[in-house]
Parts: sequence; C-alpha cells; structure tokens
Amino acid sequence: MQAFVMKSIGKVSFMDKPAPKDPGPNGAIIKTTRALVCTSDTHTLAGAIGDREDLTLGHEAVGIVYKVGSEVVSVKEGDRVAVNAITPCYTCDNCVRGFPSQCQQMLGGWKFANIKDGVFAEYFHVNNAEPNLAKIPDNVSDDAAVYTSDMMSTGFMGAEHGDISIGGTVAIFAQGPVGLMATAGARMLGAGLIIAVESMPNRQELAKHFGADIIVDFKKTDPVQKIMELTEGRGVDTAIEALGSPETLAACIRVTAPGGTISNIGYHGEGENLQIPRQEWGVGMSDKTIRTGLCPGGRVRMSRLLRLLANGRIDPTPMTTHRFHFEQLPKAFEMMKSKEDGMIKPLIEFG
Repeated sequence: MQAFVMKSIGKVSFMDKPAPKDPGPNGAIIKTTRALVCTSDTHTLAGAIGDREDLTLGHEAVGIVYKVGSEVVSVKEGDRVAVNAITPCYTCDNCVRGFPSQCQQMLGGWKFANIKDGVFAEYFHVNNAEPNLAKIPDNVSDDAAVYTSDMMSTGFMGAEHGDISIGGTVAIFAQGPVGLMATAGARMLGAGLIIAVESMPNRQELAKHFGADIIVDFKKTDPVQKIMELTEGRGVDTAIEALGSPETLAACIRVTAPGGTISNIGYHGEGENLQIPRQEWGVGMSDKTIRTGLCPGGRVRMSRLLRLLANGRIDPTPMTTHRFHFEQLPKAFEMMKSKEDGMIKPLIEFG
C-alpha cells in the first residue's frame, strides 16, 4: 500500500509499505476514507517529539472496518467507524486511574504517528479496537465524522476543563480548529459571554458562527487590556489557551479572575520553559487553576461526539477550507504549515 511518511526531521515522502494483514485478537484494520492534517503533524515533522524514520504520519481519520480481531465484538467488517487520535489500552495504571490519554506513560495514549504508524495510508491498524472504535451513524458523513477524532474532542475538552458555569465569562485565545471547537463547546456549556482572540478575518467569522460574542483582534489592540475592560476589571471566569504559545498562556493567566480556571489545549512544541506572570498569578496564591489535557478518546467519548453530529447540535465542516486527494498530501502539509490561502483545515480524500 501507499503511505505518507516522515523520512526524517523536515523530510516527507510517499513510500510502499506492506498493508497490515493481521489485526491481532484485540485489534482492527481500517480502510481509510477521510483524514485531516493537523498543525501538530507539522510540529512532529519539525522534530517536536524527536526524529522518526519512515514513520507513517497522521492521527485524524475515519474509514471502513476491513478486518477485526477475534475479541472485538462492537464492530464488524464493513462498518463505517471513527477512531480517536488517542488509542489507550484501558488496562494500565494510568488508564485505570482515570487518565487514559496518559496510557502507560505521559502522553502515551498518543500512538498514531508517534510510537506506531499513523493514518495517512490506504489502511491503518487500530490497537485495542473494542474500546477505541465507534460506529458512525448513517446520517453522519465521513467529512463531518472525521472531526470527532481530534478537533472536536480536544476543543470540547478545553471548554470542559474550563469549569464553565451557565452564564460565565470565557476568553479563548486563538481560533484555529481546536480554538473554534472550544468556542463551540463553551456555547454548548452555557457560557454567558464568549470572547475570542483572533486576527485572521476568516477565523473571526467562524468564531462568530460557532458562538463568540466578541472578537478581539490582537493586532489592533492589547488583548489583555481589552478583556479586562470588557469584564470591568474583574477578568474572566475561564481562559482557554488554544495556540501553544508562551505569550498566550501568560495572557490567559493575566485575564483570569481569582478562583478562575486556565485551560490549556495548545501544543507547546518549542522551547524548554513557560513563564507564569508572578503578580497576576497572585504570587502563587490566587486560587487560579491551570488545567492541561490530551484529546480524550474511547468508544463512549466518540459515540457522544457523533451523537452531536447526528442530532444536528453542531456541524464542524465549515472549518474545511481545502480538499485534497491522498496523493496531494505534500501540498496539504506545506499549506497547513504556512496557513497559505486562509487554510484552517485540509480534508484528505482516499479512494
């Protein structure tokens, strides 16, 4: 089969690889139908998690069950399925403790394009398929379902970890795909005021579409100062960092009211240290909580996200700004890295 691989840091290519044939008793083999390129894929290629040789890239995909192991009963061959970017074992200490994204070790639930081949191939293998695969409802398209694999789950986690109260105030820094889904999640959780920090016009419009009440353009005004003005000096109940930047994380801490929550969903792929603004952190005594997390996965989580799509609660497909065939992945990668032509999310079609 053809696979799109990381040859080494900064280098990609297509290569022939043996198609997976044996799913193992607990695994499954999926024939890929749709995939998405993530900014974190470009971080991986740049060396954020170290060098990799001939590793198939990608962690966001849906497809059709090609083969299943003997112990897998919830799906069968021919089913349309979604699989999360995170595929935990659900039996190790961290999983049993309630942190499956940290399966076996820190970030260990992240297996695709990290410790095993990813999904940018004609077929891919899923470990522990019984708890990790979810059937796609008949009325949900693959184009929409693929967003449950990461963007919806991660963005909604940002809102969930933010401890949002009905009527509460929320500031979300950056309106890329996960930031937009954090905005949508904040609205669904009942936030009374949602402030989105973003400078790109197309992302500003999508932020409004997904629930932002006020847009703050950081290129035109100091976002911290503006958010404090909008909240009459009190700060927000929840600030969500959706970029992965030391500056935006510090800004989140600055605009969060005492007792509030900072929810980080950005991928901090560069540098060694992050700075916490000492005074705005109350010199360590402000009762501010910083929450972090890695895209929640699993059949139950995925089924809930798919239910939102099936019942019309949200349509993530407006984030699809570009479409490519599988063989055009190099172009999609380059555009995702540069955000050329207003790119938000590129959809990859297989077959």
